Amino acid sequence: MACLIAAIAFLLSMAGCSSQAVARPIVPAAAATDGPTRAGAEPVTLWQDATIFSLVSRLIATAHRRVLVEMYELGRKDLVGELGAAESRGVAVRVITDPTVTASRHSAALLDSLGVPERVYPVDDGRHQIDHVKLLIADGEAVVGGMNWGKHSDRNHDYVLETRVSGELDRLSRIFEQDWSLAGGAPAPLAGAPGEIAQTAPGEGIRAMLEDALDGARQRAFAEVYTLTDAEVVARLVAAHRHGVDVRVILDPNQPYNLHARDVLTRAGVPVRWYPVPKGALLHAKIGLFDGVLVLGSANWTLSGLGVNHEVDIETRDPSAGAAYLSRFESDWNRSAA
Repeated sequence: MACLIAAIAFLLSMAGCSSQAVARPIVPAAAATDGPTRAGAEPVTLWQDATIFSLVSRLIATAHRRVLVEMYELGRKDLVGELGAAESRGVAVRVITDPTVTASRHSAALLDSLGVPERVYPVDDGRHQIDHVKLLIADGEAVVGGMNWGKHSDRNHDYVLETRVSGELDRLSRIFEQDWSLAGGAPAPLAGAPGEIAQTAPGEGIRAMLEDALDGARQRAFAEVYTLTDAEVVARLVAAHRHGVDVRVILDPNQPYNLHARDVLTRAGVPVRWYPVPKGALLHAKIGLFDGVLVLGSANWTLSGLGVNHEVDIETRDPSAGAAYLSRFESDWNRSAA
């Protein structure tokens, strides 16, 4: 493994690291439900593409106690207005944004005018860090994944996981409070903890989560990734393939850094395809299915995503979520070009 990682690191050394439909979650029809607090609902639900914004809008509109948002790119005025409306009706709304994104700076100013408490994440410019998190907590539900709330983000192919699991909600709430405190000048970093929620900076929990899931795969490792440059992850994909795992990777063709990873993987026999991205859109997902373990979130599979930026990922073994993603992956794979 060490020799393999070293060889791949050399080949990748020139690569850089990363920048209203009806709501239908991608779950089997028998599991699909409506409403934010549904009796008997699935504990998690996988959502994709533009339907994510129907979910987000509904959760904000129906919240009674709290709405917490941490968003890298916040550029949708409709959602900013809905956050203001929630604050006006007595919901405790707080928002954290990244100062490096122009649209987020403008939205922060608009939130101020609407009386919504907001703070700016203090990124480490020396490390070229960003707060890349995409998180919504509304009462007893949370949404975490890869989808920004940008003006044109609804054009992108992306995923989020809606969760009602109390332990996951608790950890996500603690991460938000950690970041709120840091943005207020009172750092209180959380200690690492095993579980379904992982963060990067502080800690390297996402790398550990991703690599554990990949190393544990015995049948399949299917991934859709916006930017893939991390030598360790590429090496583990190759190693899984050599151990008989069905490894398949779909990448965004407009990310030039992906060319290096594609070349390394294909030379090792790992099938890689380019997603047919429409003009003005992205394959923005960061998601993988490793046998029955689904891992997704904000972190690209890059050195920055797994070690420098502030990121949040989630994993689930929920069979409905896994089956939903498997179905969509197979469809995407069949539509993509080698």
